[in-house]
Amino acid sequence: MAAAPRERRVFLGLPSWSERSALATALRTETVGGLLLLAAAVLALAWANSPWAEWYTRISDFHFGIGALGLDLSVAHWTADGLLTIFFLVAGIELKRELVIGELRTPATASLPVVAALCGMVLPAAVYLIVTGSSGGDTAGWAVPMATDIAFALAVLAVLNTHLPAALRAFLLTLAVVDDLGAIAVIAVGFADDLKLLALGGAVVGLTVFAVLQHFRVRGWWWYVPLGITIWALTYVGGVHATVAGVCMGLLLHATPDKDESETPAAHAAHLLRPISAGIAAPLFALFAAGVTLSTSALGEVFTRPESLGVVLGLVLGKIVGIFGGTWLAVKFTRAQLNPELQWADVFALSALAGIGFTVSLLIGELSFPADSDHIKAAVLVGSLIAAGVAAVLVKRRNGIYRRLYEAENIDEDADGIPDIYQRNQRE
Repeated sequence: MAAAPRERRVFLGLPSWSERSALATALRTETVGGLLLLAAAVLALAWANSPWAEWYTRISDFHFGIGALGLDLSVAHWTADGLLTIFFLVAGIELKRELVIGELRTPATASLPVVAALCGMVLPAAVYLIVTGSSGGDTAGWAVPMATDIAFALAVLAVLNTHLPAALRAFLLTLAVVDDLGAIAVIAVGFADDLKLLALGGAVVGLTVFAVLQHFRVRGWWWYVPLGITIWALTYVGGVHATVAGVCMGLLLHATPDKDESETPAAHAAHLLRPISAGIAAPLFALFAAGVTLSTSALGEVFTRPESLGVVLGLVLGKIVGIFGGTWLAVKFTRAQLNPELQWADVFALSALAGIGFTVSLLIGELSFPADSDHIKAAVLVGSLIAAGVAAVLVKRRNGIYRRLYEAENIDEDADGIPDIYQRNQRE
């Protein structure tokens, strides 16, 4: 008897109800945070180019902290190495959720978003290296256009008043999560400086204690807050970018519930920290990172200096070609098939939207060019703006389809709190 053919998996199909519920909670906060991020970036640009620009510089460069421990940092430095650790801790929690219950939990479901995300990181870096290599530029910023800013992308969608179907939002979130993981790997390996093994050893011990506390389900902020701060400080003093500590702690949090647990430690931590990350940490970082002095000549340099041009082309062309091409190849050579309700134009629009690389791109830009990163920051802003404009045009053209699918996904005629489409499909 011949073996029955394997069923083809639908790419961008409807996610499960449990996954969609977790996704909605995460994206609701990210959308609000993205609008705050956008407002902070606009404020930073306006302030840095106003008559009060000197005060912006004074506040940004003001130092405070504990000098004896090597923690006497500027305000801008505290936002980048301190507050942004919370942002990456939440990213680590989101990655853990994706690995346990999301798109990355099995090789079959992970293959498409992982291939798309990897291509969406490799191609922008390759574009940057080609542009700078052919023009005699500095190749140090190759990682700047690699990351996708999910909060900023969702803010653009919120401004457009567009309702993406759940599957498209899930795909965008998974891309951004894998991007963040790649960015953290680059930061950890590429920007480690003057390593102090004793301090790093202490950080590892702290993470081990963290893992043991999680294993025995020890609860209470009085355990984790002092321990987390200690791990962060030891990581920073050890010469590794402190945001890496946040990701490690996020990955160590348990994301599967015990029988007597109504909420997992990871979900509880995400519930508490996501508003702080999206509403305080990322906007404050943007406020002190996006304050670039803009002029006609400075904007012109974005398209004439090889480093800044490489960033712009990497974010716009590299992301689109990488994500769209990687997704097409994965569908072409696997058993996945595109959701019949959607078209490849939707994947193309998402690829353009993923070119918005704000928070992490600005951070990597500062690390890559510590002496003068203003031209890179300007390039990130310009590239993200172009990517947002291209995505807006593409998304608006498909807006009617998105709205129809979104409304169909949310019909609940029996008013039981679960959309009818999940009960018809008998999906939990």
